Amino acid sequence: MKKFLVVLLKVGISAAIIAYLVWDATKDKGGENVFQRLLNQPKQWELLAAACVFCGSAVMLTLIRWWYLVRALEIPLRFASGLRIGLFGYLFNLAPLGIVGGDLLKAWMLAWRHREHRAKAFASVVVDRIIGLYVLFVVASAAILLTGFWKLEDEKGVIPDICTATFVLTAIGAVAITVLLVPGVTDGKGTRALARLPRVGPTIESLIEAVRMYRRKPLVLAAAVVMSVGVHMLFATGVYLIARGLPGDVLSLGTHYVINPLSASTGALPLPFGPFEFLLELFYTNVPEKGVVIQEGQGLVVALGYRLICILIAMVGACYYLGSRGEVAQALREAEQEQQAQQASQSKPA
Repeated sequence: MKKFLVVLLKVGISAAIIAYLVWDATKDKGGENVFQRLLNQPKQWELLAAACVFCGSAVMLTLIRWWYLVRALEIPLRFASGLRIGLFGYLFNLAPLGIVGGDLLKAWMLAWRHREHRAKAFASVVVDRIIGLYVLFVVASAAILLTGFWKLEDEKGVIPDICTATFVLTAIGAVAITVLLVPGVTDGKGTRALARLPRVGPTIESLIEAVRMYRRKPLVLAAAVVMSVGVHMLFATGVYLIARGLPGDVLSLGTHYVINPLSASTGALPLPFGPFEFLLELFYTNVPEKGVVIQEGQGLVVALGYRLICILIAMVGACYYLGSRGEVAQALREAEQEQQAQQASQSKPA
């Protein structure tokens, strides 16, 4: 029952965000709204097809990055198997409606195949997610400086706040990662005490284990960072091409290198959809560019187009899933049993 209520809450919050954005985009503004224009005006299908190629390439590079991190830990995972497991994870990440998300499913499927490398399997997933999330802010910060985004002046004054917050989060992340890479930090009594904390303890322990494993492989981490930069630039270019392919004015490509990573950073939230659409719409309607007039709802339409392309890419993972349902089901059962056991042990009085 508790699991069902959590799922219902996630879907309810996501649906409420999307419903509000749709209502705001379609309410009477004395003219044709963005959805009517989408239906009535021609689309540039060749640009939309190119967007599919860029987004698909970004997903493929993401899977290669994780496989590279796995192989760096001397886990004998074949490339084809790594892509298949990665596509499963991507498929489940698009709709995390159950107790197991895509990242945890990847870790469990890898651990199920290589039981002697269970800790390494989870470490690879943790490090892959941390690198991907942090590089989002690095790319956004670099784009802000290179494009002069921080010089823009909007009516609501949100651009300077966004730039400041991005720089601060990037700096905090750099300091935190640097501290974690110091050998003595992850081996002391303090870190062992954090690992015993209720609820968050297992997550902290997995992170500490991941840091210990990769600390001696700086070149591996550097290569993963470079691939992450490529991933986020490909995704940003894909979203830009979606905007170009749909009716309406378009923000510049440089601006998309800022707003798309910041919007995508909401993927860390445990919601299947909604926050990404909300932030992209917020940026589209508040970022000023000379000669560009963005209609309310344009960001939502672009975000929905991006979601549709992600679903098309995930269909490849769905085909793999149909061919290996037994393996996935076994990994899911083990993952849920492990989570339930951890929750039961944490609920017991000390």
